[in-house]
Amino acid sequence: MLPLPRLLPALALAGLVAAAAPTQAQTPTATPAAPAGQAPAATAMSDAQRQAIEGVVRDYLLKNPEVLQEAMAELEKRQQDAQKVAQASALKETRDTLHNSPHGFVAGNPNGDVTLVEFFDYNCGYCKRALNDLQTLIKGDPKLKVVLRDFPVLGPDSLEASKVALAAKQQLKGDKLFDYHTRLLESRGRVNGERAIAVAKEMGLDIAKLQKDMQAPDIQAALQENVGLGDKLGLSGTPAFIIGDEIIPGAVGVEPIRKTVAGVRQCGHATC
Repeated sequence: MLPLPRLLPALALAGLVAAAAPTQAQTPTATPAAPAGQAPAATAMSDAQRQAIEGVVRDYLLKNPEVLQEAMAELEKRQQDAQKVAQASALKETRDTLHNSPHGFVAGNPNGDVTLVEFFDYNCGYCKRALNDLQTLIKGDPKLKVVLRDFPVLGPDSLEASKVALAAKQQLKGDKLFDYHTRLLESRGRVNGERAIAVAKEMGLDIAKLQKDMQAPDIQAALQENVGLGDKLGLSGTPAFIIGDEIIPGAVGVEPIRKTVAGVRQCGHATC
């Protein structure tokens, strides 16, 4: 059986002709002759005519169900094409913010020739899996700039952890900040505000200052910016990697990302 979200377009297709007909029965009347040079007016469709068309459509679809699959495949393709066009426009509009806003934090080479942006959630299992890939890419490519953006989509725990991590930026920079990020992602169980503060304490941060910095307007501004960027780019989950003109959803492994980085480095596009 088709899942409900995929079945609905099929049902809509089956009722398309019927939906175009009048909803109330009309008594057939003589159609007056159209003035010279004008097309004759359309005649209202009776209930009997409408039912006859519905029956024809139903019988045809029952005998040729592959038409529904073809229609849904075409609908999905058009939706994907429209999404790509929208994302391309959004990427062009937001590129400077994505790469250079102070609300993201930088790992790798701050002056790298190619920038990789990752949207992540500290409670995302796939983000934890992708962490090793990110470390491999940074270690193997000294010219790669990585911008990490908190995108806490998995509930209040994730939101609190992100607030603490963003506040920790006031006391940690560079490799130490990336080390803090790594420790949070490698934590077992749910990562919440309490766990994020515990890791900060282990690393010697001033906890009183950290808790004060969490309340600063800049923290909320950072989260709003990241969520706004995610919405504009049509991101539906984490991790999501952005390299040049390409959005790569999910933990896809090192090689697809490395290949995309090479394309951007070579010709300015994900695919040369």
